[in-house]
Amino acid sequence: MTPPRPRPVALIMGPTGAGKTDLALGLAERLPVDIVSVDSAMVYRGMDIGTGKPAPEVLQRFPHRLVDILDPAEPYSAGQFVRDARAAIEESHAKGRLPLLVGGTMLYFRALRRGLAELPTANAEVRADIDREAARRGWPAMHAELARIDPAAAARIQPGDGQRIQRAIEVYRLSGRTLTELHAATVVPDPALAFAAYAWVPGDREKLYAAIAARFDAMMSAGFLTEVEALHRRHDLHARLPSIRSVGYRQLWEHLEGAVSLEQARHDAIIATRHLARRQLVWLRAENEIEWIDALDRRATDTMQHAMASLCDVVKNVSGTQY
Repeated sequence: MTPPRPRPVALIMGPTGAGKTDLALGLAERLPVDIVSVDSAMVYRGMDIGTGKPAPEVLQRFPHRLVDILDPAEPYSAGQFVRDARAAIEESHAKGRLPLLVGGTMLYFRALRRGLAELPTANAEVRADIDREAARRGWPAMHAELARIDPAAAARIQPGDGQRIQRAIEVYRLSGRTLTELHAATVVPDPALAFAAYAWVPGDREKLYAAIAARFDAMMSAGFLTEVEALHRRHDLHARLPSIRSVGYRQLWEHLEGAVSLEQARHDAIIATRHLARRQLVWLRAENEIEWIDALDRRATDTMQHAMASLCDVVKNVSGTQY
C-alpha cells in the first residue's frame, strides 16, 4: 500500500522584532491558514504587552493556537509544545487548512522538526559571559547557581568541573530549559508532516536593533510596567520562573525589586533583547532546509503569500488522506 502523502506545515521563524506576527496576520487575512504560536512567553496569560501578543480583538478575528494556555506560575517544556503543536496541526489539516507556525522560540521549532535529542549549539558570547562570572565568583558559586536551576544536573557535576557547569548553564541560558528536562523529553519527529521552513530576517542588522528599541519603548507607553507590577504583586511568582525570566519581564522585575532604576531596566531590556535576537540568528544559521527571506525587501510579503498559497493548494489536494 502506498503511504499517504505527507501534509505540509509552514514554519515562519525569525528574531524578535522582525515583524513575524504582522506577516502572519496579513497571510491569515488572505489565505486559509491557522496560526500556531511558537513562543515560550505567549503561552502565559497576563503576559500580553511584553510578549507582543496581538490585541484581544485581533485574536478573536484570527485565533492563535498556544496563546494564553497557561498561568505564569506553571512550567512549559519543549516536549509539551511538540504535543500541543501536533494536536493543533492535526486539527488544522482536518479542516483542509494550512497550519502556520510562527515565532522565535528556536528550540521549539527544532524539537518539532528534528526531535529533542540535539541540545543548543555552543555560543561563544554566552560562554564568555559565564567565564567572566566564574572569574569573579568562582566555579563553586556557579555550581550553586546550577543547583538552583537544575538540581539533578548539579548532583551529577562536581563543583570544580568548570567545563560541565558552563555547558549546563549555557544550555539553560540559550534555551530556557534545563539539561535534565531536555534529555528526558526526547520526541521523535512525525514522518507524516512535511515542514516548509522560512527565516523571516531583516537584512540590515542595525535596522533590526533600532526596531527592537522602538518596540520596547512602545510597549512601555502601552503599559508594560503596569503589567509587570500586576505580576509582581502575586505571591506565587518569583524571578526564577521561566515566565518571569522572559526578556523584558526579567529586567522590569529587577527594577520593581529595587535592584536598578527604571532607566537602567529599560537599557538592560533592550540590550538583552538584542542578545536574544543574535542567539536566534545563531540557531537559524545552524538549521538546514530553510529559505531565507529579507523582511526589508519590498517583495518579501508577496513572496511569502505566493509560497503559502501553494502550500494551501497542497493541503487541499491531500485533505482526504489520513494520518
